[in-house]
Amino acid sequence: MRLPEIFTLPRSIRFIIVVAFTAVSVSITGLLGVGLYRIFARHTEQLLTESSAQLLHRVSENLGDYLKNMRALSDAIYYASIKSKDFAVDNTNREMELLYEANRDDLISLALYRRDGTLLGAAPVAVQKQDVDVRRQAWFQSAAAKVENLHFSTPHVQDLFDDPSYRYHWVISLSRAVELNEGGQSSEGILLVDMNYKSVADMLDDVNQDSAGRYVYLCDSRGDIIYHPRRMQIDAGLVSENNLTEAGYADGAHREYFQGERREVVVETVSYTGWKLISVIPGTYFALGLLNARQLALAFVLLTAAALALVNRLMAAQVSKPLIRLNESIRKLELGQDSKIYVGGSAEVRHLGRTLQSYVREIQLLMRDIVREQEEKRKSELDALQSQINPHFLYNTLDSIVWMIEGQRYDDAVVMITELASLFRISLSGGKTIISMEAELRHAENYMNIQKVRFKNSFRVRYEIDPEVRNYCTVKLILQPILENAIYYGVKGMEEEGEILLRAELRDGELLLTVRDNGFGIPEEEVPLLLREGERRPSRGSGVGLLNVQRRIQLRFGEHYGLAIESEPDEGTEVRICLPAVPYNEENRQRLEEGR
Repeated sequence: MRLPEIFTLPRSIRFIIVVAFTAVSVSITGLLGVGLYRIFARHTEQLLTESSAQLLHRVSENLGDYLKNMRALSDAIYYASIKSKDFAVDNTNREMELLYEANRDDLISLALYRRDGTLLGAAPVAVQKQDVDVRRQAWFQSAAAKVENLHFSTPHVQDLFDDPSYRYHWVISLSRAVELNEGGQSSEGILLVDMNYKSVADMLDDVNQDSAGRYVYLCDSRGDIIYHPRRMQIDAGLVSENNLTEAGYADGAHREYFQGERREVVVETVSYTGWKLISVIPGTYFALGLLNARQLALAFVLLTAAALALVNRLMAAQVSKPLIRLNESIRKLELGQDSKIYVGGSAEVRHLGRTLQSYVREIQLLMRDIVREQEEKRKSELDALQSQINPHFLYNTLDSIVWMIEGQRYDDAVVMITELASLFRISLSGGKTIISMEAELRHAENYMNIQKVRFKNSFRVRYEIDPEVRNYCTVKLILQPILENAIYYGVKGMEEEGEILLRAELRDGELLLTVRDNGFGIPEEEVPLLLREGERRPSRGSGVGLLNVQRRIQLRFGEHYGLAIESEPDEGTEVRICLPAVPYNEENRQRLEEGR
């Protein structure tokens, strides 16, 4: 005796418990590890950002001190020298030379001009190039436009004076408007302090050494770059910087996406200049800093998962032992080696064992009924299959096709062959017994189209089909036998035109199929005999018969469903088929095929 498949175990219960517990444990451990890693990652990013902000603040202070010294130098020239001079009879060359020599590492030149561009004094040289018009210089125009401010320019090449060494110097110009005394008359002048750009560059180069991708650059308030570690590549168009946007950021940390890369940007304004010190921290810098943390988190997850897997295995062995013994007793029962079900272990397993013992006894009693019912089911379905292709019907149909061709009615012959092919295709249905109502109705229509040609349209067919019924399940070939009976026993041989109605509708959660003809009808005493075993009328049609349809429906759907017949002599016959409304899909079809 073989038990149903629900009692077989494709995998051991121990395996399932181990896998389930381990999967849950590993998932929780993984989520915990990921959560801790993310917390650590956010904390690390915050620390790195704060570290960059502190570094930037120190650089800002150093740069501010340097610029403050340059401003103090400008103040010293102005208030200690220029204010005390009468430029009608004197100059400031000596004082400028002294200040230049004292600060030559940070200065390139000092110069004083009248408002009309005339040079009044300079250091270390006092000879200006012939073709230079300082009034066109940006530093001169800025100082002349806003006389109350000190103005810092962007880096440029100093080209005012001849250099005996023929060197070109990059400078940052600090310019301001000053008041001149010339013979007791007050006039305006412009004081220029050209700072050595190298001093600023060296200060920021030290910050950018060994930065692992992080870098600091300097720009003015408009975004024009004053210093950048990749200045040459930017000028050549090889790389780009988001300086115009970042110059508008407020002081502090900002997250941005530039050229598809996430990065943190820390901004600090340099004292009174309006310059922006900007520290750029790419996402790869954070990833590098978190490499060890990722490795540590992965090691934690793996070690914890291994420990939990070992514990789960030991626990699973203890829990599954009674179930394994119960399963072994069921296997022996399947093989006929023993009929005793194991009862032991925990209360749940003991209850399961006793319940299975009771079920086994009931199954043994039911098996005989199931075997007998299955035999009847197979016999009924075999009868239906054998009757799907009626030789007499096929012969007459092919004969009709022949005379159509002989009569050169080729289009009608093509239609007839197409209908016959569709009829056979649906009849076979790939060996399936349960098909969609759509296919069953199409089969019925094919069948009636062929019969109308065979009988030379001596009757007409009317269809009243609710579209919703087409997507429900039905037993194959339940309409054809009833339609065949309607032709042979109803409308065939009528003097008036016969009519057959096929209706399909949903009613109260059930499918109702109706076949009605206006033919000769059936005597009242014969109607109850049509669905009784051994008392049905002989069939001159397909041979399937009403009783066969009735039995096949009830084998699939139960005694509540099947056929109902009403008829009166000379008034016609109506056959109703009642089916449950089961939506047609593969799962429902498979269940019905298996008799479930």
